[in-house]
Amino acid sequence: MKRIAWLAPSLLLLLASCQTSAVPVTIFADGGTFTLTSAERVPADLLAEAGLALGADDRVLYLGSPAPPDTALDAAGPITLTVRRALTVTLVTPEGTRVLHTSAASVGQALTEAGILLAAADRVDPPVEARLVDGLTITYQPAAGLVITADGMQVQTRSAAATVGQALAEAGIPLVGLDYAVPSEESPLPADGQIRVVRVVESVALVQKSLAYTSRFEGSADLELDQQDVLQAGEPGLAVSRVRVRSEDGAETARTTEGEVVIRPPQDRVVGFGTKVVIRTATVDGVSITYWRAVRVYATSYSPCRSGVSACYYYTSSRKKVQIGVIAVASRWYPYLVGTGVYVPGYGFATVEDIGGGFPDRYWIDLAYSDDDWVGWGEYVTLYFLTPVPPTIQYVLPYR
Repeated sequence: MKRIAWLAPSLLLLLASCQTSAVPVTIFADGGTFTLTSAERVPADLLAEAGLALGADDRVLYLGSPAPPDTALDAAGPITLTVRRALTVTLVTPEGTRVLHTSAASVGQALTEAGILLAAADRVDPPVEARLVDGLTITYQPAAGLVITADGMQVQTRSAAATVGQALAEAGIPLVGLDYAVPSEESPLPADGQIRVVRVVESVALVQKSLAYTSRFEGSADLELDQQDVLQAGEPGLAVSRVRVRSEDGAETARTTEGEVVIRPPQDRVVGFGTKVVIRTATVDGVSITYWRAVRVYATSYSPCRSGVSACYYYTSSRKKVQIGVIAVASRWYPYLVGTGVYVPGYGFATVEDIGGGFPDRYWIDLAYSDDDWVGWGEYVTLYFLTPVPPTIQYVLPYR
């Protein structure tokens, strides 16, 4: 009996040592603070003692880390719990849209818990470090593999950019100046991942061009009839144009002339022909003559029935009889010289009364005879134009 009385106090001490002692408990939940003293160590029981319910997607944090709500805490001292309520957020991905109920603290944590393995180049909006709020919409765009061909090289990268231009900027290969990309920089990323950058260079050069001068004739009172001299030398002009050359990846693709400016206009070459009439005297075939013009001509002869046609013509264009003393000249001489007196060495005095065909390469006259006294001609002679000087002078004589 004495032994039993001695064991009883020892058993009471052993039971007391095995019991959990009550500790202060602080719970942060639903925007408020709840305090109690409890010997419980299971979070769900502690929350129940505080009158707090825990939803299926809610989360309990102990010492900043998630704590299983049904597992006892290894805590000997004061306990602080935080209840993070589940929020509803919308997740938009290339595969579609879905609704998440999560108690994650950040966007990145919510995506990870939703089974999305984030890569550095993925695009997330809001950013992964942003805190979750109820009703938030998260847009996730995974990075795509790209091969960028530029500057003779190929660069492999990954990007979740919305456009080709943004992907190029991210890769450190921006478009500069007139550069362009295929697909264009405003286009979405291509399905095959191939992007080509075309480097464009435009240069402008000033190109000189010589402008040809023209020649013109001008009468000169300082020159005698049938003389010519250069009154003004011709000088080429100078024009300058802007030529724009476009090159793509080092190869010329276009060349455009943009306007032309005449720096120095050409100067005409001016050839003076004589208009000065000088009256002279000479003795030809023993005959003294006074003349105002002398021209070297090729002389032929004709008669009424030797006119180069089958018919016979007995009268000239001026209605004079075809006989010695009458000559024919080229058609463009005739209006200025009809009726003008001339002297032909070896033929004698005559007047211009008829028209003939002439030659394309020489001055020409046709000497008239009657059929009975016709003499054949075919030689060069000097034709003297006798005074008086006609009122209208043909200063430049054509061949025919």
